[in-house]
Amino acid sequence: MSRHHQALMVWIAVLPTLTVLQLVLGRFLEGVPPYLRPLIIATLVVPIVVYGLLPPLQRLRARLAAFIAGSHR
Repeated sequence: MSRHHQALMVWIAVLPTLTVLQLVLGRFLEGVPPYLRPLIIATLVVPIVVYGLLPPLQRLRARLAAFIAGSHR
């Protein structure tokens, strides 16, 4: 997989995860100092993306690539 595809998949997984967590945790983080908020969000986002979202996205990409390769024969 090219770095461009990998970067796109990470972006596809990270952006909605960040958005949802910020919407869900926004009120809880209001009292937290601004320099700690990214640490808290990143601590939650990284495992969700790495262990929860990227593996299915990689499988989906592989199936899609196989389908496209098979339809061009």
